[in-house]
Amino acid sequence: MPDISSGPMRGIALKLCSVGIFLAMQTLIKLAGTGVNAGQITFYRSAFALVPIMGYLLWRGELRSSFVTESPFGHFKRGFIGVLSMGCGFYSLTVLPLPEWIALNYAMPLFSVFFAWALLSEPVRIYRWSAVAVGLVGVLIILWPKLTLFETEGFGSDAAIGAIVVLFGAAGAALAMIQIRILVRTEKTTTIVLYFSITSALLALLTLPFGWSWLSLHQTLLLVLAGFAGGVAQIFLTESYRHAEVSTIAPFEYSSILFGIPVSWLLFSEVPAPTMLVGTAITIGAGIYIIHREQKLQRATRVPEISVR
Repeated sequence: MPDISSGPMRGIALKLCSVGIFLAMQTLIKLAGTGVNAGQITFYRSAFALVPIMGYLLWRGELRSSFVTESPFGHFKRGFIGVLSMGCGFYSLTVLPLPEWIALNYAMPLFSVFFAWALLSEPVRIYRWSAVAVGLVGVLIILWPKLTLFETEGFGSDAAIGAIVVLFGAAGAALAMIQIRILVRTEKTTTIVLYFSITSALLALLTLPFGWSWLSLHQTLLLVLAGFAGGVAQIFLTESYRHAEVSTIAPFEYSSILFGIPVSWLLFSEVPAPTMLVGTAITIGAGIYIIHREQKLQRATRVPEISVR
């Protein structure tokens, strides 16, 4: 039996735990989120994530040092992009089946390649461009049944709009990763995590006049638990990169679809369509290849994954 007490196996175990807890967060939001403003969900997600994050930093003796920063505006930009991404993601989560939402978010690594090339002037060879093209075909296969709803239901189709919006969220997450690549040149990972939660909570609070609703006690509890779960998942994710390389751990992000399908079926009676499964397999394959190529060509640059979910 593999030893998971240290090294890569421990990193993988922590990554899988983070995937499972993030899925729990998404499930709680979906249970509570019908009719709830996306900015309101983002606030709960960010504000209550601070409880475990700050407790974790206090336990490690890093809370005070994590507030020290050389790039306050950089953290603001990362938070602003992250809030927009989360808002798009949480809106679409409330109107799409969970497996489809998860699968469409797998477009993030595809967007990351383009933004790294366009904004950071990173070299991208034909192999990765080919993988991006293949991955986008997979995304289109997943997306197509929702796009056809525009023909039958018009622009009032929440599911069709949600399918488009989730891609904006994935693109925002990719832009946030670009900002993180810039921040890690001078900032600690814990500083980036802490300031992101603070900045996104404050920015999300600005949406208060724009459609926040009175929540029932049940909804409030679900969203508070979702925020707390998001913070715990972030801790597991951060810890996973202390024990293994990004190239080892990152592909396990795709296990979320394996967890998400049974959860969606049991709680929401959602059954994935064959086209969704085919498109997801294509997108995952392209994403894993991109991860492999990026880590092979840029092994010296290790950027911890800091989620905007």
